[in-house]
Amino acid sequence: MAEKKVSLWKRLRFKFRITVVNDTMYEEVLRFRVSLLRIIVGLGVLAMLLVLITSYLIAFTSIREWIPGYPDKNFRTEMLSTSLRLDSIQNELDKRDDFIRSLQIMIGGGEYGQEPNDTLVNENTALSSVKYDTIMLQITEEELAFRTEIENEERFSLGLGMKPANKEYYHFYSPVTGYVVSQFNEKEKHYGIDVVTKKDAPVMAVLDGVVVFTDWTINTGHVVAIQHANNLMTIYKHNSNLLCKQGDYVRAGQVIANVGDTGKETSGPHLHFELWRAGNPLNPEDFIQFK
Repeated sequence: MAEKKVSLWKRLRFKFRITVVNDTMYEEVLRFRVSLLRIIVGLGVLAMLLVLITSYLIAFTSIREWIPGYPDKNFRTEMLSTSLRLDSIQNELDKRDDFIRSLQIMIGGGEYGQEPNDTLVNENTALSSVKYDTIMLQITEEELAFRTEIENEERFSLGLGMKPANKEYYHFYSPVTGYVVSQFNEKEKHYGIDVVTKKDAPVMAVLDGVVVFTDWTINTGHVVAIQHANNLMTIYKHNSNLLCKQGDYVRAGQVIANVGDTGKETSGPHLHFELWRAGNPLNPEDFIQFK
């Protein structure tokens, strides 16, 4: 007679008797009935409890710090602090790049305030990069004409923005002694003067200040730029070698370089000297005697 096929559900519900017997006395110690279904359910509940307990211990206790690769509290704090420092450094680097870009335009003899191949910034880009809660008003033609007139009148005045008590203290040292062979001409974009003197003659700072630029350029050779008080800046080009570095504080009359003949835009040993104030070029001969 053929056996009947039993379904899987019924097999899971089959009862099994488990008996524990004392091997010495042959006495029954423990007996209980169980089915495969109950075993599976029990193991599932036990697994869930283990998962919940493990998750709790990892989330709310210090055990998680023992797990390889899991960051501890100090590590996360250091990461946040490092991120903030990097953001601050990036802001300072952006400011430095803007300053160096403006300085390079000035040193390269280009028109200050306008880079070569400079194009108008897209209006949407400008608005997205500047987020102010103020209205950007356009300057009227009358106001622009008035500003131009005032700037033209005051641009060559070294006393502009200076306190009266400081005027008599203002004194320029001559950077070199020699003959001016090429004079200041703003229309031809020659923003300084060329002074012929002996090769390797000392080049001196005209005022106290901080060296903000020392580098080699193709056209002007070794260049030094010094930032002085009252928005004054002096630039010394075509030097044979430099005796200072960026960040140095120099005194008036201190030797900062030697006269040379470096760069493409030169035809002999001389110093190209520029004097700037608030972004405007000044004629050095109006303030300094070179002979």
